[in-house]
Amino acid sequence: MYRILVINPGSTSTKLAIFEDEKQVASKTLRHTPEELSQFKRLIDQYEFRVNVIEDFLKTLGFEYKDFNAVVGRGGLVRPIPSGTYLVDELMVEELKQAKYGEHASNLGAVIAFEISNKYNIPAYIVDPVVVDEMDKIAKISGHPMFERKSIFHALNQKAVARRAAEELGKKYEETNLIVVHMGGGISIGAHRNGKVIDVNNALDGDGPFTPERSGTLPLTQLIDLCYSGKYDYDFIKKRIKGKGGLVAYLGTNDAMKVQEMISNGDKKAELVYKAMAYQIAKWIGKMAAALKGEVDAIVLTGGLAYDENYMVKWLKEYTSFIAKVIVYPGGDEEKALAMGALRVLRGEEKARSYKEEVQMRG
Repeated sequence: MYRILVINPGSTSTKLAIFEDEKQVASKTLRHTPEELSQFKRLIDQYEFRVNVIEDFLKTLGFEYKDFNAVVGRGGLVRPIPSGTYLVDELMVEELKQAKYGEHASNLGAVIAFEISNKYNIPAYIVDPVVVDEMDKIAKISGHPMFERKSIFHALNQKAVARRAAEELGKKYEETNLIVVHMGGGISIGAHRNGKVIDVNNALDGDGPFTPERSGTLPLTQLIDLCYSGKYDYDFIKKRIKGKGGLVAYLGTNDAMKVQEMISNGDKKAELVYKAMAYQIAKWIGKMAAALKGEVDAIVLTGGLAYDENYMVKWLKEYTSFIAKVIVYPGGDEEKALAMGALRVLRGEEKARSYKEEVQMRG
């Protein structure tokens, strides 16, 4: 039996889980108040605070770090790398501490895991960070050489549900062609061809369908005119792209359940906007079907919005079931996906990748 500690830091919480092989035996979401976090200038400064709450959690359950075969942290904003389970090394930790590729709470996952690894001589891993990059070269061409399409998406959950779907289809993930749609606060649609995500929208920076709080791809000239109108500053515009776009901008809420309630109460505007979101998601599914040349084994819907069978899932099936079978896995169990990545390595089913070697190879 392998016992694995999972550490998944968020902006205002730290999610922890303990797995014994595939079985989750304990979990806890530790909430952090604004007052607790306001004392830290940078996210990385929260390191000791987060370590202390993790140790308190383990003590209440009677565990010590030495009781674990591995510790796995949520992969943060590292350099673009292929999918897989990576051993956390000095280079990765140094870049995350410097926030060299961006500052995000998930950066703390690898840093904390690495310190535990050094003290207790157990391996530390990250699995499928958001910057997983397996895109075909042709998919990165944007339309102008000053801009390149980037791979930033819900890699951890997309890869986890893709493996699950492949198993349901009686195939290996590396033998399937899938379109995976993660639908949460951000929405990413990936074309998975034989185990690699060859194309995907940048779910973070304004590419793809609009979402509960992001505007997605906007009419460019209108956006440029707005930027140069003299009425708005940089932060205002940026917030309209991410945070105050999508359902928030149209309906005043990012809560899809509230929108569903509005629709059931006869709100025609809410129905039109919510269906427009489904319509845009469906169009992106169609794009990814083209990227796979029509050879699609299944379309996989996941994330929080996949719980909505009455509207979102129903509409997406109506728009896209002609392409392929639609499989629905609601939610997204990040902790299990992290644990399973580590477990595959511990069992010898997959070889752990080296971040340092990958960086050297990519120059």
